[in-house]
This record gives sequence, structure tokens and C-alpha cells, in this order.
Amino acid sequence: MRNTWCFYTASEITFGPGAVNQIGKRLAQRSFGRVLIVTDPVLEELEIAERVRASVQAAGIAVETFDEGEPEPSLTAALRAVEHARQFKPDAIIGLGGGSNMDMAKMAATIYTHGGQPSDYFSFDNVPGPIVPLICIPTTAGTGSEVSRAMVLTDTENKMKVSSLSNYIRPQLALIDPELTYSCPRQVAADSGIDALTHAIEGITATNFFDLDVAPGELTAYEGSNPLGDCIGEKAIEISGKNLRLAVNDPEHTEARDKMALAATLAGIAFSNNGVAVVHALEYPLGGELHCSHGAGNGLLLPFVMKFNLPQRRAKFARIAKLLGEDVQGLDEDAAAQKAIDVVVQLKKDIGIPERIRDIGGREAQLPGFAEKSFQIKRLMDLNPRTPTQADLLAILQDAF
Repeated sequence: MRNTWCFYTASEITFGPGAVNQIGKRLAQRSFGRVLIVTDPVLEELEIAERVRASVQAAGIAVETFDEGEPEPSLTAALRAVEHARQFKPDAIIGLGGGSNMDMAKMAATIYTHGGQPSDYFSFDNVPGPIVPLICIPTTAGTGSEVSRAMVLTDTENKMKVSSLSNYIRPQLALIDPELTYSCPRQVAADSGIDALTHAIEGITATNFFDLDVAPGELTAYEGSNPLGDCIGEKAIEISGKNLRLAVNDPEHTEARDKMALAATLAGIAFSNNGVAVVHALEYPLGGELHCSHGAGNGLLLPFVMKFNLPQRRAKFARIAKLLGEDVQGLDEDAAAQKAIDVVVQLKKDIGIPERIRDIGGREAQLPGFAEKSFQIKRLMDLNPRTPTQADLLAILQDAF
């Protein structure tokens, strides 16, 4: 039995509307002279990238932009960013955008510093030391990559999303300006918002830290459910329950978008410590094959995995139902716990998340392959509160089909 847990996040978090205007000053305080921005064409068109560049240049810092980011980025795209970095020789890299751009910036910073190929850093603790300083500026409210030690890219050859985890890739500065999310299209707000909720729910219901089979002092990809991570994750769930529908269905509701930006960062802090589990394990092959966004895939699968985990997490599910705004007074624990699943199902419908795997082009014949690939991600199997067999994973997918 384990009796200790650890907690990590970005070195500094700056949060608030208009915060992006401080980026040049923040970089100058760190004596950076050359900065590379990793972003995408959409953020160039929206002039968000220019807003960041202008602040950096006003601080007297040389800046270049790699704007070839793409949704669910490929390993090839990350290597193009690395080549740009090698030519420009920055002393800091900014990841500007959704999780895709931030994760690509993390991989670019890793390979720029240590060399090699993306596959050298897959799985946990394979980054050998500190990387060039990384600054993350999210423009969506969902992934939490601005505070996490994870980067997820797509191995197009094997049709699988692959993750790399290391505390060395946590950003030196996470700068969260909710105003940058105001231009998010409805579906992006929905996919990213349900992603944040998934992170928080999987985080607080993960295997308890004291139940993980870890030797004293041994490094782990995740710490398991612990008091601090649970506290932050619960706050993310509560904020999401009050604001996610409004943020998606009323784009002019800036207060709701502000709150979801906070929820996403809190969820990122929670899951990157506590962990994620079977929802994410199943989404990696499903998303890699069917090309859905990470958030949409997670949101689709979430209630079906919750149903599987229900016997082991009744008390926490009852708590989640209350946090999401459900009236559970007078209900026994079983009924209250079931309400958590029901409200997630309804929330999906309300914001337009696909309900079934067949809705995103999946075929029943693909499900055994998804289950097999997912089952191989042992660190996520270990973090699930109810230990699944490969047959269990297939049953969940069939339920979700």
C-alpha cells in the first residue's frame, strides 16, 4: 500500500481576460531574446497570432511563427515544427492554440532540445531532462495542456493517437486569456468543454493513490485520486455543470466562456496529477481511426465508461451528480449515482456531442481492434477504478456503438 502522493503543475499560471497582452513583458522578465510561436492558419486569420506577436515584439524580442498546426496533429507536422526551430534557434517556444498546437509545441521543444524522433519519447518518463522553456497560451477551453505533462499526437501509420508524459514538458508559463476562446465555433466549444469535464470526472474517480501498486519513491505517470487533485477536479465539474451549456449554446455569453476557461485549466491540473483512465484509453484508437476530435471521442465514450465503473464509484458518482446541479436530496446512493450518468447523457445531447460510435462513422467490425489496442495501455488500465479485461473494453464499445 502506498501512503504518499505528489502534486505538480505549470511553474506559473497567469489567468484573466486581457492576459495575453502581458506575454511580451512576461517573456522579457525571463530574459528571452528569440521566441518561436507554434500555431495554425486559423489563428493567423483571426489575428490572434498577430496579437501575441505584437506583444512579444513590443518587448524587443525577436519572434518567428510556425503556423502549420493541424487538428489532432501528426508526427510529421511535429517534425516540421522541429525543423523550423532548428533554423531559427529560439530560446523559448510558445504553443498558441488548442491542445493540438500546444502538444505539437511540446514535442517540438523536446526534440529541439534533445534530438531524436517523436517515438523516442512515447509513454512515460522518456524525456531525459529539461527542455527549452515552453509557454502555453490556450485558445480553447478544454484540453488543459497548458498545465499538463502530456502531449498527444497522431501516429497516422498505425492509426493511433500516442501520448508522451514527463514533468520536464510542463510549461514554464501557462497564460490563460478567456477572451481568446470567444471566437471558438460552437462545435469546438462543445468538444473542448466535454473534454474538460471528462478530465475532471476521470481524475476524481481514478484509482486511489494508496491502492496503486507503486514502490515508495518510484515515479509514476499519474498519482491516482488524491485530496488535492480531487478538490480541484470537483471545482472543475461544478463550474462545468453551471456554464458548459451556456458557453456552447450562447456564444455571446462571455461570462460562461470565462468560467469554462477556468474549468478547463482546473481540470487539466486535476487529471495531470490524478490521471485519466479507460475513456482516454478507448479514445486513442477510436479517434486515430475515425478522425474525430479528442474531445468529441471522450465525450461520446464518457457515460458508457461511467456505467462500467458505477459499482466501484457509487459515492463519488453521487457527489458528481450534485456538483452538476442535480437534486439528489432524499435519494439513496444508488439512485444519486445513476443520476450522474443520466445528466452526462443529457448534457451530451444539449451541446451536440455524438451519441454513438456509428454516428462518427465507426463500424462494428472495428470494435475488437479498438479494444485490443486500448488494453495495451497498461498505465490507464491500472488507473481505472474497476480493472477491465479486454472483453470488458469490447463490451463497453459495443454498448456505445
